[in-house]
Amino acid sequence: MLRTITLAITVLIVAASAADASYCGQSSELAAAQARWAALRQNPGASAEAEKICRTYGKNFFEAVEVRQAASLCEDSAIRKHNLDTLDAEINALNNLIAVQCIGS
Repeated sequence: MLRTITLAITVLIVAASAADASYCGQSSELAAAQARWAALRQNPGASAEAEKICRTYGKNFFEAVEVRQAASLCEDSAIRKHNLDTLDAEINALNNLIAVQCIGS
């Protein structure tokens, strides 16, 4: 659990320094990312590949946090709020996968 929290904090710090407003208005990129994250959650793979799977979860978690940070810089609107809510749900889902399947890996 501590590793997950530390990872999340580190990701947030790095993403905050790297994000910009170039994400704004790119709903197709958000939809594509959501499709990748959903597929990852539905097909976690074999337990023999646990370390590889956990790295993939971490990579996708990092991507989701970066996208969320960039989206937060967009102009305030209903679409922005919807995107942030959607991204928050994706981040929570990926974080839960990491917490449940990767602790001790």
